[in-house]
Amino acid sequence: MDHYVTPDLCDAYPDLVQVLEPMFSNFGGRDSFGGEIVTVKCFEDNSLVKAQAEQPGAGKVLVVDGGGSLRRALLGDLIAEKAAKNGWEGMVIYGCIRDVDVIAQTDLGVQALASHPMKTDKRGLGDLNVVVTFAGVTFRPGEYVYADNNGVIVSPSPLKMPE
Repeated sequence: MDHYVTPDLCDAYPDLVQVLEPMFSNFGGRDSFGGEIVTVKCFEDNSLVKAQAEQPGAGKVLVVDGGGSLRRALLGDLIAEKAAKNGWEGMVIYGCIRDVDVIAQTDLGVQALASHPMKTDKRGLGDLNVVVTFAGVTFRPGEYVYADNNGVIVSPSPLKMPE
């Protein structure tokens, strides 16, 4: 597993990276993560988050545009454990998660707005691999996202940590 330091990446690639507005907290068992962006756009329905967690995710980060809802949790322990088992690097969730104590012990990077104990409805609604924009940044499937305790950044191409 690669370790990323977002300030060092910002210093090394100032013209390449975009930095998300600071509103996310680190909840996962990995304090840093990065990879190719896969997007889900959904609102208070995590059906597609669950479906993607069941797919192979090595080298990928699931970016979930949950519309910033603070009323439902888009990720819980069972989905997080499934994602970790399938090799996902992490998730950036513009919304809430739950089961934070278990997720903190799971080998998965998770950045989200907050925690909320209520699960979502599962109605199968949402869009996969569409361009999404939140926190002042646009996420395009196939581009790259990196996250650590300092913040979350996006790049059109993969970044290497400076020597």
